Amino acid sequence: MPDIDDLDLAILRVLSVDARATFAQVGQQVSLSAPAVKRRVDRLRERGVIRGYTVRLDPAAMGWHTEAFVEIFCQGSTSPATMRTAVEQYPEVVAASTVTGDVDLVVQVRARDMRHLEQVVERFAAEPFVSRTRSTIVLSALVRRPEVPQQP
Repeated sequence: MPDIDDLDLAILRVLSVDARATFAQVGQQVSLSAPAVKRRVDRLRERGVIRGYTVRLDPAAMGWHTEAFVEIFCQGSTSPATMRTAVEQYPEVVAASTVTGDVDLVVQVRARDMRHLEQVVERFAAEPFVSRTRSTIVLSALVRRPEVPQQP
């Protein structure tokens, strides 16, 4: 990673766990003063490494108990922009990616229950560019990592 040193990575890891941590709290964890942490965070923001701050929610606590990965097979050559426009409209979509292989699009979905998931999949299938779908339901989420990977 160009221009990101070990201290920057350490700061990013702390913020990925708790974006509300103060500069002093981050500094305690990475052995820097609060002003030094602020300078580094400001630089990371200016360079676009930090794009914003958010909250991580517990989907189950909010009533979203079902998670699935829906594979979408498209008719003809459907552009990624068309796919994005379609799936962005679904509040149940957590993530969507074009992929290699016979599948065109993989969508991570969260729903209240199986009936809700079925309705979402039916809506996907009704999109004009979709030829078929295939769903895989998540039984247990075993590993969920923050966006900043640990060094091996």
